[in-house]
Amino acid sequence: MSTAKIIYSGELRTEMTHIKSGNTVITDAPTDNHGKGAAFSPTDLLSASLVSCMITIIGIKASNAGLTLGKISADMTKVMADSPRRVSEIKIYIQIEDLGYSEKEKDMILRAAINCPVAKSLHADINQQVEIHYV
Repeated sequence: MSTAKIIYSGELRTEMTHIKSGNTVITDAPTDNHGKGAAFSPTDLLSASLVSCMITIIGIKASNAGLTLGKISADMTKVMADSPRRVSEIKIYIQIEDLGYSEKEKDMILRAAINCPVAKSLHADINQQVEIHYV
């Protein structure tokens, strides 16, 4: 069974539908590549998916370890390269509410993030800069 159905809507836009849930996501080409920049670009989604995966895996590992997580948020910056046009770097800044985690627990959280499935699926040429700050 398919995971998603993707339809080209014209004008460099797609609509992706997740088959199981029916949720949809629209992509638009970025303004620096002939688009309107009116929605996430495919490379924005790639980069944001990395961060989402990291936070999800942190949650799974914490739950498995019986660790309560505080609030988590993240900022991501995607850096593009030319020749060929591609994502060259993804800068990730994760903030986690500090509930008094030990150094061992912080190390587990970092390892969970940098070893998430999306991180391991991306080409090694993509520099993944990950910072985790406890606030």
